[in-house]
Amino acid sequence: MISTTRQKAGFVSRSWIGAPPKKVMAVCLPVCVLGLALSVKAQPSKGTIISIDVPGAGTEANQGQGTFAFHVNNQGLTVGWYTDASNVTHGFLRARDGHITTFDADVTAQSTAANSVNNNGVISGVFQDASSVSHGFLRSRDGTITPFDAPGAGTDGNQGQGTFGEGINPVGAINGYYTDANNVSHGFLRTPDGALTEFDAPGAGTGANQGTFSGDKGINPKGEIEGWYIDGSNVYHGFLRTLDGAITPFDPPGGPGAHALGINPAGAITGSYGDVGSGVHGFLRAPDDTFTTFDAPGAAIPGTFANSLNPSQAIIGYYFDAKGVAHGFLRAPDGTFTSFDAPLVGGQPVQFTVPNFINAAGMIVGFSFDNNGLAHGFLRTP
Repeated sequence: MISTTRQKAGFVSRSWIGAPPKKVMAVCLPVCVLGLALSVKAQPSKGTIISIDVPGAGTEANQGQGTFAFHVNNQGLTVGWYTDASNVTHGFLRARDGHITTFDADVTAQSTAANSVNNNGVISGVFQDASSVSHGFLRSRDGTITPFDAPGAGTDGNQGQGTFGEGINPVGAINGYYTDANNVSHGFLRTPDGALTEFDAPGAGTGANQGTFSGDKGINPKGEIEGWYIDGSNVYHGFLRTLDGAITPFDPPGGPGAHALGINPAGAITGSYGDVGSGVHGFLRAPDDTFTTFDAPGAAIPGTFANSLNPSQAIIGYYFDAKGVAHGFLRAPDGTFTSFDAPLVGGQPVQFTVPNFINAAGMIVGFSFDNNGLAHGFLRTP
């Protein structure tokens, strides 16, 4: 199982990389799965994969150090973060020619993570101040950084409170979530003029560590937002918020337990859900609310984790094999799977390959962990 990268970077995240929390698995009930798509067509990787290691990234084994590539825009600009030898996290921007610019969101920041970059080169992300309170930020193309906070965000850094800037769309609208003084989370939309609208999914729990969340791939060009919420029984569900503010909850057949992680321009959504006994499965929710569920060929418990989809509905993610090693996958629009692994780095075999985002051209970015527990970013081109 892969631990959550933002926890390694000093951030508190509700995202799970690996099996979903046991509290989710315990309440998922098996039902008839409609539209099950278990592809038997698996192909080796044909894409070109290069490693991304930011100069200054730490190299101490098993300390959560290294480079995490998180998002790539249609011009090939890649963003993410790296953790140095002092376990301080910094943002980075990698140009298509390989030039890397590093940055910190604030002089007081002890951690900075660049989560998303739009086609204008504007970046959204999150940083922690000296008191470990999280704040969202927007970094303009000229490098100017604008911090922001949701009005209701809590200020106890020891409890993981604050504002988390996540995705950004072409016009500069940002989605994300904030955690209040009671450790309940709420979604938000920040418009390009800086106005911030808070929202809660119907049925979202109001207890500690419950509420509404939206991640780094959670907003499309139309301003539609997807995400997940945790109800009062600590069960995960997906949701879609349209531009008029209407919110539609959903669970794939075989759920509940939905963790929605990506939306494309047409409003198709991908993510994963857990069931009882057979682990985690990927899903595709079409704009008409029909579902296709899938498992990568060779997947074993904990299962298949879908992370992102592009305009053509190509889906990327990762799966665990019977030996507990995570491999990347690309699921083509016709349902064909291609499995791939990040290249060896410094002679070290890769134990986990985690694709995080796919752009319109089919470029994929993510990160991997080698045998020493060091993280390395990667970029895969078609």
